[in-house]
Amino acid sequence: MNPEQPELGGRGSPTRLRPGPPADASWQEEEEEPRSSPCCRRPMAAGGGVGLLPFLRLLGQLKRVPRTGWVYRNVAKPESVSDHMYRMAMMALVTEDKNLNKDRCIRLALVHDMAECIVGDIAPADNIPKEEKHRREETAMQQLTHLLSEDLRKEIYELWEEYENQSTAEAKFVKQLDQCEMILQAFEYEELEKTPGRLQDFFDSTAGKFVHPEILQLVSLIYRERKKRIAATSHPHS
Repeated sequence: MNPEQPELGGRGSPTRLRPGPPADASWQEEEEEPRSSPCCRRPMAAGGGVGLLPFLRLLGQLKRVPRTGWVYRNVAKPESVSDHMYRMAMMALVTEDKNLNKDRCIRLALVHDMAECIVGDIAPADNIPKEEKHRREETAMQQLTHLLSEDLRKEIYELWEEYENQSTAEAKFVKQLDQCEMILQAFEYEELEKTPGRLQDFFDSTAGKFVHPEILQLVSLIYRERKKRIAATSHPHS
């Protein structure tokens, strides 16, 4: 998540998921260990159906990886990475911009944070250089996609690269969706916790980054509603 984080007040950073096997290996189930984690199984040929179950189980970790920015702000019951990606995909689905490839936008939204099922949601407060963050996520994506057939491996990895490199109009649009979804979630947490304005730094971190007309309109609506909540708290009897 984008904004710089303050001191954690003793809570510490969220637990990182243990990486699976190297990117040049896939997995084989052992009969004597039917309930072992996919990360602990021996290599066998990748691709086809044999890698699908380990792939889906790793992907399922996204349901259990909390968004680090909310953890660092002591938000109760923070959303998962999977929660964030789902609403982003829906935001892509409902775009009315005919100049964009909607299907590709949805795919980009579904893939863009996939590596976090292995490396976790790395935040600025983790003090990990951007280059190192990219290297870890690149390795994770190689590991994940190696479990799939060659065609799927190529498709998913190239989607991730497209988003990382911001090389297309669709990738740039989805990046703005990522930031817009974040401030929408921040607004919702302020409402849920009845603390209007508490998560201001998330809004500050995205200032000036929205350019797409649809997203600008949505951001304007979010700001308008948030301003009303803050004003109502400041002047409860007005």
